[in-house]
Amino acid sequence: MVAPAVALAAASAASRRSWRRLFRWRAPGSRAPCRPVCTARGLPGGNEYDLLVIGGGSGGLACAKEAADFGKKVAIMDYVVPSPRGTSWGLGGTCVNVGCIPKKLMHQAALLGGALEDAHHYGWDVAPSAPHNWQQMATAVQNHIKSLNWGHRVQLQERNVKYFNIHGSFVDDHTVRGFTKAGKETLVTADHIVLATGGRPRYPEDVEGAKEYGITSDDLFWLKKSPGKTLVVGASYVSLECAGFLTGFGLDTTVMMRSIPLRGFDQQMALLVTDYMESHGTKFLKYCTMRKLEKFEDQRLQVTWHNHEVGREETGVFDTVMWAVGRVPETRHLNLEKVGVTLHPDSQKILVSASEATSVAHIYAIGDITESSQHLRCTSYCHCGVSCGSHSRPGVTSQGGW
Repeated sequence: MVAPAVALAAASAASRRSWRRLFRWRAPGSRAPCRPVCTARGLPGGNEYDLLVIGGGSGGLACAKEAADFGKKVAIMDYVVPSPRGTSWGLGGTCVNVGCIPKKLMHQAALLGGALEDAHHYGWDVAPSAPHNWQQMATAVQNHIKSLNWGHRVQLQERNVKYFNIHGSFVDDHTVRGFTKAGKETLVTADHIVLATGGRPRYPEDVEGAKEYGITSDDLFWLKKSPGKTLVVGASYVSLECAGFLTGFGLDTTVMMRSIPLRGFDQQMALLVTDYMESHGTKFLKYCTMRKLEKFEDQRLQVTWHNHEVGREETGVFDTVMWAVGRVPETRHLNLEKVGVTLHPDSQKILVSASEATSVAHIYAIGDITESSQHLRCTSYCHCGVSCGSHSRPGVTSQGGW
């Protein structure tokens, strides 16, 4: 593993290279580097902030902190719309709250269970079939996430970055309006605006009961009790990762695939993954598509699907059904058509140049809301503000800044 200080320097350097596209260095009457001067509008206007970042996830936080380190006056606007099941979370975005971090922690918990199974072969006198306590694990994971939420708030405060916990949308190309939970209107103006709102899990629109009775990864990591017998619908990396650790906890877990696993990845490797999972207890329903979900009085779910291999409908009963059928960009609420930001007609993601510029000169977009963005980029000192080594230990708090 790269030493944290070295990795931090590398991450900071990469971020600074990106920000030099927004700011050029100039001193009056001199060609020597001096202080940053905004070039998108020439002389500073009458706006309240030099930069407003909309979205408090990995990209948004890194952007806001780096701009503040350049001496700019920065604000960040973030708000989590609760999932259909009512799940919401704090500052930090998908990775910290419902993605990389809780997934790694739960994966580590599952690995520990496997180690217990093997321990007696190496002389350890431990019970090989110790039961897993979901509630205890979930409490530890959620407490760790909350400590990261607080750490990000502190890091913003240390850099004098103004934090708005509001759901914003454009009024004009320099003004964003939002409302607090109490309903109070807030207007924020900025010379430059960066969009970093990320994405959310997609629900199928043609499956009866999908939203009413199903959950997504937005909900799984915040469940207070074990999901029990679980059907994971989809063959994405999100689906297989979640199914893997659920199997590791000893839960009866099934993955439903419409076609091939891990589309877009090398299929020889993808089949090695699914074969390995099957050998360790994960079940697969292949070439099947969902039809409907129904709930019994005992809260269990009856699932109806069409099996294309045999050409008939089949049913099964599960405690939990989790959708992992892709993600959609959080662009609809931004009122982008008001300011002329161009979206991809199919994906509804924002079209950007190589320097993350949108079709509006002073508005930029980064991360998962951009078309052809890179996903799952990892560094040893990553965007949550802590060394990756600490992700496997609940209770370890944020150990540094940007």
